[in-house]
Amino acid sequence: MLHKVRGIVLKTTNYSESSVVVQVLTDKFGMQSYLINGVKKPKAKIKMNMLQSLHLLDMVVYHKANTNIQRISEVRQTPVFKSIPYDMIKTSIVIFLNEVLYKSIRQQSADESLFDYIFNSIAWFDEVEEINPNFHLSFLLKLTRFLGFSPNEKRRTDQVYFDLQEGAFTSRLPIHSNYLQLDDALGFILLFDSPLEKISEIKLSNTQRRFLLDKILVFYTLHTASFGVVQSHKILETLLS
Repeated sequence: MLHKVRGIVLKTTNYSESSVVVQVLTDKFGMQSYLINGVKKPKAKIKMNMLQSLHLLDMVVYHKANTNIQRISEVRQTPVFKSIPYDMIKTSIVIFLNEVLYKSIRQQSADESLFDYIFNSIAWFDEVEEINPNFHLSFLLKLTRFLGFSPNEKRRTDQVYFDLQEGAFTSRLPIHSNYLQLDDALGFILLFDSPLEKISEIKLSNTQRRFLLDKILVFYTLHTASFGVVQSHKILETLLS
């Protein structure tokens, strides 16, 4: 049976000399794997450049329940990216976010709120002309709302530490190293709370940004099973420094 779905590309793997399996987060079916034959041939109907990191797609797909690999009938980029593929910094940010998303999203069932958040955020990022170096930090912190471990932003005046393991402010120094001092914690929460349109107003130094990114990745590691090690942020930090 054919279905119209929207999709976000998360991973493309070679299947044969001319075919690939692409893992796509869809609005209707959650995470799905699609076999696309002949994609590497010169006259392929579906081109490889449509299957890059976090490309946004409109698709017509065949869907069979309890089947590991599905098929695609039609696909087109919607919207077509205007800047991400042509800007080295935007491309690097998207590759980094793609890696974190792939390690974080496991569900096979649909979650339209999660899908819409990612889809709309990436579409917005492609549209904005000026790259804001806070984007990836804010994006990842907002994403935790949909992954089930968002930080508790409530704080009493005596609570001067943010415990990353508990996801909350505390007045006692944690016995482990996974915490933030107050100044960094307030930046962490501000990035979580502020709309994307306002993140340019958050003033952080490159050193603060690198520190917060490391702590955000620790936050993900603590609250996401089998998250593993993220590598692509090292290149990103170099470009944004």
